[in-house]
Amino acid sequence: MELFNSALGRNITFVRPAYFIVRAFVGIPNVKYYFIFLCVVFFISLVGNIIVMSAIILDHTLRTPKYMAIFNLALTDLLTSSTLVPNVIDMFLFNHTSISYNGCMAYLFFSFTFVSVQLMNLVILSFDRLMAIVYPLHYHVKVTNKLMLSLIVFFWLFIIVLVLIAVGFLTRLSICGSVVIKSYFCDHGPIFHLACNDVTPSLVISLLFPVVILGLPLVFIVVSYCWIAYALAKISTLRESIKAFKTCSSHLLLVALNFLPTIFVYSYVGKIHPNARVINLSLTNIIPPMLDPIIYVLQTQEIRDSLKKLLRSRWMGKIATVN
Repeated sequence: MELFNSALGRNITFVRPAYFIVRAFVGIPNVKYYFIFLCVVFFISLVGNIIVMSAIILDHTLRTPKYMAIFNLALTDLLTSSTLVPNVIDMFLFNHTSISYNGCMAYLFFSFTFVSVQLMNLVILSFDRLMAIVYPLHYHVKVTNKLMLSLIVFFWLFIIVLVLIAVGFLTRLSICGSVVIKSYFCDHGPIFHLACNDVTPSLVISLLFPVVILGLPLVFIVVSYCWIAYALAKISTLRESIKAFKTCSSHLLLVALNFLPTIFVYSYVGKIHPNARVINLSLTNIIPPMLDPIIYVLQTQEIRDSLKKLLRSRWMGKIATVN
């Protein structure tokens, strides 16, 4: 615990700047077109996730444990896009790159919380698929709305506490030199590297966070699908196995879309150009919220049927009103 004493000492005065300057996309020609692209992505993400959430709220047949998790995924997608994209556009398209110290800490907290819960949702959906395929006869007994709600609340609280710890350690740092954050948002690593006192606690957090948020969830998902494959190989024919795996196709696409690009960026963080890192990281955090609802609408028959039913009832209601 002595490792953390300098960061937790009560009688230490910390030097905190009045503001930070977020600097990214430096020297990229025609970068304004990238921000226009982000506006389009944000609009599609906004509309897509609102449609999915509305379908689940309005259609009583979708109020099941699986769709509680999908609703939570759509909600975090919406929150992630709304937190990152408008701020990026405001900072770099309109050149409002300075942000107050407290504002930066809040921006970091909400960004990391929403992105992390987004990944945890895929763990919940993996658990749901595991129980549905391995224990089909007991699924509705084992996986209840209460259990799903408990899992969702647990992961929200877990991530909030974890990110609060990370932000808490950042507030114990003295920023004595540069106030320029070399990222597209208030990023944890670029901030603690500006400190002139002991950064050990923040360094430990920066090493543990990817393991907890990326590594362990991905291991659980891989193990769960190995278990699913083993169970299907024992109890079903090839055709039945393929049919069962098709129910997992949308989830597997989401896992690949959310985990693989993020792992790639963090694996080669010191080996790629800063601009390439910023663009890759921004796309990794912004593209999945746009594609998640599209994948679920295209791949999930229940949601497609629900949307058709809602549109049909709305159309019939208009006709009745006119008549």
